[in-house]
Amino acid sequence: MSCPVLGLAQQLIKLPSLSPADAGCQAIIIARLQTLGFSVEAMNFGDTLNFWAWRGKGRTLAFAGHTDVVPSGNVQYWQNPPFKPALSGGMLYGRGAADMKGSLAAMVIAAERFIAQHPQHQGRLAFLITSDEEASARDGTIKVVEILMARQERLDYCLVGEPSSYLQVGDIVKNGRRGSLTADLVIVGVQGHVAYPHLADNPVHRAMSALNELVAIEWDQGNEFFPPTTMQIANIHAGIGNNNVIPHELKVQLNFRFSTELTADIIIQQVNDIMWRHGLCYHIDWWLSGQPFFTPRGELLDAVVNAIQHHQDLTPLLETSGGTSDGRFIALMGAQVVELGPVNSTIHKINECVSVADLQLLSLMYQRIMEQLIL
Repeated sequence: MSCPVLGLAQQLIKLPSLSPADAGCQAIIIARLQTLGFSVEAMNFGDTLNFWAWRGKGRTLAFAGHTDVVPSGNVQYWQNPPFKPALSGGMLYGRGAADMKGSLAAMVIAAERFIAQHPQHQGRLAFLITSDEEASARDGTIKVVEILMARQERLDYCLVGEPSSYLQVGDIVKNGRRGSLTADLVIVGVQGHVAYPHLADNPVHRAMSALNELVAIEWDQGNEFFPPTTMQIANIHAGIGNNNVIPHELKVQLNFRFSTELTADIIIQQVNDIMWRHGLCYHIDWWLSGQPFFTPRGELLDAVVNAIQHHQDLTPLLETSGGTSDGRFIALMGAQVVELGPVNSTIHKINECVSVADLQLLSLMYQRIMEQLIL
């Protein structure tokens, strides 16, 4: 028996769409959507390809995703070449199989079945696809959302196909995400000879107590919907490589994943207070890549839960943990946003894979969500 979801997923995996490259993936998807009667609008910025596609009028359900993937790493450690899809034991192997070319295939096939059965559906079905999710995410979905908001496009519901599941498809869905705030901190000292420390000022030594305080802070305790805010030192560097030179500066990169208990401004002020209190000479650049968002129970979440219960006979856990997704941008439109995708145990790893049966099941869930919201 043929498996349309598998066939499309294999087509997409073959294309080495290293972020922000698309490598032809969107052309394949666009061609299939146009055959279904979708209008397609390209919204490309720099090296990033994006498109917004729609069919029908009225209440709008959009499926969102990305065609770009992360690098494969050392190819010699893969069982098969990362961009040569392979089947083994019911699993589809290849870079992007789970994150998220498998989801894209499931969405498109679900739309094909839905439209074949309901060519005169009442609402509007849409797709928002980017090639800049795994990289900077600055020329992708956020730019499309800005255009759609400027012309007051309607977007009621958005289903993001990120790999949300843990052990089986649908056991976890994401109905929100924490915000992400990055700080590039530079603490300045005075370079000198290690044998004459009194003639220098070591920024590493000076920064230790302040960094320890940052690491030890309990930023908040989270709330009913969000886990506590966390801070991690992501990168740290000082020195010129010689063992006899006190460095001139210490560079530290901090990342905050914050709940709705905090704001970016509160975090920024607290970090500055610590730097000042410890008497550091420093400068700091901040990058807010996403605000926290949350979708309460409503039509979309009810439809997602119903689809999972119907096809998988389980009730999903609702979580807001994990990394960010493009849902943070789409939520700015006032849409209900939920993430439902395959098992995420191998994403970004060597030998990334996804269950073929799971992709088929996911496509059926997507179709049922369409039937509940825009039929």
